Amino acid sequence: MHPNQVFHTETEARNLAFARQRSFGILAVEGPLLAHVPFLISAEANSIGLHLVRSNPIARALRGGPCAARIAVSGPDSYVSPDWYEVDDQVPTWNYVAVHLWGTLELRPQEELRGLIEAQSKFFEEKLAPKPPWTTAKMTPEVLEKMMQQIVPCRLQIEGIDGTWKLNQNKPDEVRLRAADKVAQAELGVDTGTLAAMMRDT
Repeated sequence: MHPNQVFHTETEARNLAFARQRSFGILAVEGPLLAHVPFLISAEANSIGLHLVRSNPIARALRGGPCAARIAVSGPDSYVSPDWYEVDDQVPTWNYVAVHLWGTLELRPQEELRGLIEAQSKFFEEKLAPKPPWTTAKMTPEVLEKMMQQIVPCRLQIEGIDGTWKLNQNKPDEVRLRAADKVAQAELGVDTGTLAAMMRDT
């Protein structure tokens, strides 16, 4: 997380909404051990459901009991050239949006896995409408069971949330808007069109 508090002014609700919309992030536990995971934030916004391949080092570590963990959710990002501000004495920077969710991660009973997988696929399949949604009912039961034995369900109890929305909000409006236009054109990052829109709306 960027230490400058000017980039940490978004509400907990907006940070959660961003993480819920993305539902994909980097899970980190002590070590550090890292895994890229899809996840679902509960309706109450107090926990996160996710699954790991049984052989994942994090899954193995959790056999010893729950542990502290953090999920980093990345959004759009881009390099920003000082020239784009059209004012003197500026330096290069990188604009981005990121939300961190942290708490205690634990293994869950294997019986919870099917429900978790179905909820996750439903969440993402709904984004593909009008495509008919994929469901586990499309699988041969024996094949599905064999695949489910290779992954484990986990839950992160959310104990903290923080977000960095670094969008040049420390610059005058006209300067920030000039930079936003260049960010959209240059494509020197990920999803720069969305980032430019966020910069304009800050």
